[in-house]
Amino acid sequence: MLRDTSGLSPHLANLVNESSLLSDLVRVAAGRYPGAIALTHGSQHLDYAALHGLVSAVASGLLALGLQRAERVAVYLDKRPEMVATCFGSAAAGTVFVPLNPLLKPDQVGYILRDCGVRLLVTSPDRLALLLPVLAQCPELRHVVVAGDGAAPGGAPWTITAWRDFIDAPSRSAHRVIDTDMLAILYTSGSTGRPKGVVLSHRNMVAGAKSVASYLGNHAGDTLLAALPLSFDAGFSQLTTAFHSGARVVLLNYLLPRDVLKAMEREKVTGLTAVPPLYIQLTSLDWPAAIDAHLRYFANTGGRMPRETLNALRQRAPSAKPFLMYGLTEAFRSTYLPPEEVDRRPDSIGRAIPNAEILVLRENGTECAADEPGELVHRGALVGLGYWGDAEKTAERYKPLPNGVGGKAGGLMLPEIAVFSGDTVRRDNEGFLYFIGRRDEMMKTSGYRVSPTEVEEVLYATKLVGECVAFGVDHATLGQAIQVIATAPDGSAALDVAALLAECKRLMPAYMVPHGVLAMAGPLPRNPNGKIDRKLLATRWVEQRDSVDAPATLGRATEAARA
Repeated sequence: MLRDTSGLSPHLANLVNESSLLSDLVRVAAGRYPGAIALTHGSQHLDYAALHGLVSAVASGLLALGLQRAERVAVYLDKRPEMVATCFGSAAAGTVFVPLNPLLKPDQVGYILRDCGVRLLVTSPDRLALLLPVLAQCPELRHVVVAGDGAAPGGAPWTITAWRDFIDAPSRSAHRVIDTDMLAILYTSGSTGRPKGVVLSHRNMVAGAKSVASYLGNHAGDTLLAALPLSFDAGFSQLTTAFHSGARVVLLNYLLPRDVLKAMEREKVTGLTAVPPLYIQLTSLDWPAAIDAHLRYFANTGGRMPRETLNALRQRAPSAKPFLMYGLTEAFRSTYLPPEEVDRRPDSIGRAIPNAEILVLRENGTECAADEPGELVHRGALVGLGYWGDAEKTAERYKPLPNGVGGKAGGLMLPEIAVFSGDTVRRDNEGFLYFIGRRDEMMKTSGYRVSPTEVEEVLYATKLVGECVAFGVDHATLGQAIQVIATAPDGSAALDVAALLAECKRLMPAYMVPHGVLAMAGPLPRNPNGKIDRKLLATRWVEQRDSVDAPATLGRATEAARA
């Protein structure tokens, strides 16, 4: 509920009931709209008063277990109220939440838990059973909270608490937190090696919620469909923008694209945010007419929307406004294209969102002229706090803004840190931005950022390859498909592609499984530094695929094996 402000001046009362910390979004909404539905999960509905009570109970539960300020709380669940309450309750307690993609495999979860020293894990009984071997390698883990039905295993070296007991702790005072403090660590694949933990502050997420809600026009009558994983910045943004506006969020764990359409019709969804591969799948289906009667907007994130898909979406939901967006986990959200500009410039990623500035800079730090390609640089309140425990990679992306660029005046002595995206863009004469390409070798498939070396590490771990290289190739549905070139292991006459792909399915999330594997005789070519020449192999693969003389079976047998 709203705090008692009877003894305060009107100005101070307004400040108390404004949101500066993440948990304030729920608290303030509970005061303004206590009986309005905040979350829907299947047949379960929580109004804002109940959600605020659950968030407060989680905060007390964390404090009762002795968690200290800024200690990490990981959540490994599908989308459900317990996951939402844990994230916002962690914020209310003064700890740091780490939402884990439910598609991750145990080894990947174990890496993240170790990397950021997670102290408490919230998961389900079935997921905990799968995690037990890797949790033994997480020395900083002290507590596991089990949400859902089923017996938790005994004899573990950590305390295991049932959810109902966890949220039954007496109310306690939270740790002192201000808006620039750490709030969350969102793990995203880097251009090399293991996933990187992007550290975000309360200010980052709250400013992002207010900014996005302002241009989407979110209000208390909206119903937003949470189809994206809550471990994504864009997925979690469905919660923050809705709670800032007093809107309702429908949590959806779907198996088939048709499930999304059914939920949109059933729940009378007014706002949908998704990645291009999902939109491509949705446009291949017939849409119930009732969707267009309620859908107010659809928003794109996680890669460029194909023009054909955009046109198909507008045909299926002609009353809905299209918002084409570009974002960086390192800065939460960056640009959007207003709906009224879509017909004029459908290939544009738009201009900066409110309360952010997007610059296009040359390598020497000066601003590019109109239509001159340069690096996209984001400055403002949404710029994150760097990568957890990785000073080198943080210095590569988070850099001081040069004097005289943007709003950085020469007389300011303290540095202003901006995010240098590594993406090449151009800006036209009217200030609209256009994406050109990526400077690194990241692959973007099904809306996920995937590191080539992360794929290669798993391939090598199978012991079914001698040498391997992974790279992304353009794909009409996936955005990019993951292609692998590999040699047989020493002593083997041939590469067993079927066995390799079977192991990939066992060890990788579905979006990371290679779309094709091409067997080659070794050794693979090297660059002058002695490393396998990924760029050369990718270029040759594309040339062979596109060649008139290319074998008709190139990649087909392995794609069939993947399916």
